Amino acid sequence: MSVTVEIARRGAGPDPQRWTCPKCQQPADLADVKKNLLVCPACGHHLRLGARDRIAQLTEPGSFAERWSHLRTLDPLDFTDLVPYQERIREAQATSGLTEAIVAGTATIASVPCVLAAMDFAFLGGSMGSVVGEKLWRAAETAAETRLPLVVVATSGGARMQEGAISLMQMAKTTCAVDIINEARVPFVCVMADPCTGGVVASFASLADICVAEPGALLYFTGPRVIAETTKEQLPPDYGTAERNLALGHLDAIVARHELPERVASYLRLLKGGGHHDGQDRQPGGAARAGGRRARRLVETAARRVASPFTHAGRQPLGGDGAPAEPAETQDA
Repeated sequence: MSVTVEIARRGAGPDPQRWTCPKCQQPADLADVKKNLLVCPACGHHLRLGARDRIAQLTEPGSFAERWSHLRTLDPLDFTDLVPYQERIREAQATSGLTEAIVAGTATIASVPCVLAAMDFAFLGGSMGSVVGEKLWRAAETAAETRLPLVVVATSGGARMQEGAISLMQMAKTTCAVDIINEARVPFVCVMADPCTGGVVASFASLADICVAEPGALLYFTGPRVIAETTKEQLPPDYGTAERNLALGHLDAIVARHELPERVASYLRLLKGGGHHDGQDRQPGGAARAGGRRARRLVETAARRVASPFTHAGRQPLGGDGAPAEPAETQDA
């Protein structure tokens, strides 16, 4: 018995080392695009950047120290659409390598120490659930206590529908976090990256002392299709773009990706009151200590106000003492 095997050679597929810009359609070497911080060398189109890559691009090497990575999302609504919510979380963790849609910690940006939080659109569309809100709260709390400026890179599709009203509550929670920053007189800079929409742009992202965006980023609360269908009006072709938001006064600046570290550091030095290149607070020792005590009192007062309705209901919110009961802390509100 003989067996004949015929092999048909198919046409060669696309070169994995080549890349085509989705905006200008110009080809380029993938290595060159990565070296250019995922920005098209031909037209300057900014591709989406993950949280880890964003942190590496913004901060000085080795300066980032992640915090609160043990926080985990619960499923208080036992939500299921096509698949259970917990399964979606596990899939997002496996594909993105993150535990949640935000990575936060302390870092140094162009010689300026700060508290840094970076969101990742690849994790369930960067949606803001209870853990995202809690990490932002803790980042603001830490900034107020240590008097380090807060920098947030926001990219999100909005509230996380699988957590229902709990997700919507994060808009109020993160807005209160910005109030803590303001009362403590600590600088807050927000970098809006494509896309930044929904409940994120409608809460903390638009409340920073200085709001900047990358070129071409989409920034809006409601998408153009929904608005056009509701109002029966034709929207301008540049609706929701960073350039349009800058023209309308919703942004302070549009900053190219490679300029972000120095520009953000300059903003932080300006907001801290002068041209000290190391970003250190030059207040007299007594004034600095008094400011730190005042910030701690503000944080404690805000925490008591947040905890009050939970206490009367017979349950405690997460983050009262910051100590997880188990190795992996969970979050349901």
